[in-house]
Amino acid sequence: MSSVVEALVPGGKANPGPPLGPALGPLGVNIKEVVDTINEKTSDYNGMQVPVKVIVGDDKSVEVEVGTPPTAALVLQEAGVGKGAGEEGNSEIVGNLSITQLARIARMKKDDLLSYEMKAGIKEVLGTCVPMGITGEGMKPQDCQKAIDEGKFDEALASEAW
Repeated sequence: MSSVVEALVPGGKANPGPPLGPALGPLGVNIKEVVDTINEKTSDYNGMQVPVKVIVGDDKSVEVEVGTPPTAALVLQEAGVGKGAGEEGNSEIVGNLSITQLARIARMKKDDLLSYEMKAGIKEVLGTCVPMGITGEGMKPQDCQKAIDEGKFDEALASEAW
């Protein structure tokens, strides 16, 4: 029977300390090799918390599965800001995303979204932007969602693959 260890680790900077080391130690695997594999697979998410699943088989074989960071973390990274607005509902704007940046986030989260097409995926990402004080194409997220429905970004999205 295989054992599964799930943890949130900093992208590209996992270490043998908690939470990984204490969980992997009793399983008898080479912790350094596992940590190196995790760091290699999560290097694209530098500075973000990334969900990782380490599956250890009975024969001590190790498989590492890397999830995607939360949508909010991807939004903050794309917008180039450290944190979102202080309070939900206020008018503080801390950043702006272009339609291509929104499309990139939607593609990264494709497996986790409920959408079957690019436009709907972008609208889901914009929903995450509302309480964070992040605008889309210089508009409030709700207005940007309406503009997407009206087809204002169809030309820009035509080149984006889903």
